[in-house]
Amino acid sequence: MPYLDREGDVFILYLGNEGETDNENRFHPDWIDAANALLDEVEASEGPAALVTTATGKFFTNGLDTNWIFSNVDKLPGYLDRVMEVYSRLLTFPMATVAAVQGHSFGAGAILATAHDFRVMRADRGFYCLPEVTLNMPFPIGMSTLLNSRLPKQTALEAMTTGRRYSGSDALAAGIVDEIADGDGVLAAAVARASALTATRGDNLAGIKRGIHHEALAALATATDESNFSFG
Repeated sequence: MPYLDREGDVFILYLGNEGETDNENRFHPDWIDAANALLDEVEASEGPAALVTTATGKFFTNGLDTNWIFSNVDKLPGYLDRVMEVYSRLLTFPMATVAAVQGHSFGAGAILATAHDFRVMRADRGFYCLPEVTLNMPFPIGMSTLLNSRLPKQTALEAMTTGRRYSGSDALAAGIVDEIADGDGVLAAAVARASALTATRGDNLAGIKRGIHHEALAALATATDESNFSFG
């Protein structure tokens, strides 16, 4: 389950179990509950603050919990809506957010990184990838709109229609991430970037973000059903 740490005024949300280095950090419903509870805790804090999201080991996150989905196909629409609520929450979070992508970020996990204000990615290991086209999976309208509003248009087209795996340097060149760092420097770079923005915390920042992301937020709030997602 996710857990929190803190460096000064920067909260660090770890996506996986403490001490594990091989967890794929997939979005099980219990994982979503735990992540939201920790975000509640961060929001309830007082004073200047910013948020960094990261993980340990090989994976940042591999996204949707496919094992759970295959056992609960009838619950898929509601499950996807809950995932998109997490994206919306990050897009409008009342403090600066930085994803420290230290490992693989695939599918809905890559979209999670994209929902942060800024992204720092490891230069020497790990890929950012949207493999849905190779898996014959459509993008729900909310996820599609988020990607198209946050990535350069040609990058969104290439990432979504080819399933390309972007290394850190490739992702930087494509405008997917803002910075790359070697090895364990990813978290330090993300914390440094977040530390410079702690004074921006507050309702005004959240309101500015709502204005910037209004199109994506409206799409993410669209309930998932057969009209915007194929269950076949």
